[in-house]
Amino acid sequence: MNSTTRGFTGRPRAARPGLPPGQYDARDDWPVLSAEVTPDLAPADWTFRIGGLVAEPRTWDWEQAHALPASAYSGDIHCVTGWSKFGVRFGGVSLDAFLDAVRPLPSATHAVAYAHTGYTTNLPLADLTGGRAWIVWEYDGQPLAPEHGGPARLLVPHLYFWKSAKWIAGLELLDHDEPGFWERNGYHARGNPWREQRYSGD
Repeated sequence: MNSTTRGFTGRPRAARPGLPPGQYDARDDWPVLSAEVTPDLAPADWTFRIGGLVAEPRTWDWEQAHALPASAYSGDIHCVTGWSKFGVRFGGVSLDAFLDAVRPLPSATHAVAYAHTGYTTNLPLADLTGGRAWIVWEYDGQPLAPEHGGPARLLVPHLYFWKSAKWIAGLELLDHDEPGFWERNGYHARGNPWREQRYSGD
């Protein structure tokens, strides 16, 4: 990991009605915050794999992922550095469709999401199921830009956005929690914006 974006160190935040604690409305801005250099990853080279505690590990390529039932998210996103965006629209496939294909074992309780760049983040499996998470490749009707995680990223909008791993490559399902990159560097294990779970101990 290198080239940590300065934004992860935080910025002044002003509370406003309707925002999670400590957030500000970014309006038309979408700050680019990355823990690593944006990769040159073409859709033809993209794959997504789910392994670990599943009945049938599987890997999808770009065409196979697009053959799954389309799904969309319209709502809000919140970054740990303080900005929020309202009324965003992402298109892709519900993560439930991928998980249904691999059939998680009863012992699976958590997942580590990993990117094509090597970035990782941990999530309870409950935060990835029941229509709460997506693999997305469109933003506002257009292909997702590389600097925002294109060709495809994980989207878990009810948690701080560092959990929505850019350039998603896969999930490893586990029977325990295993910290990812930012979690090993002082960030909260879960990251609920409404509880302001920014850092370890919050």
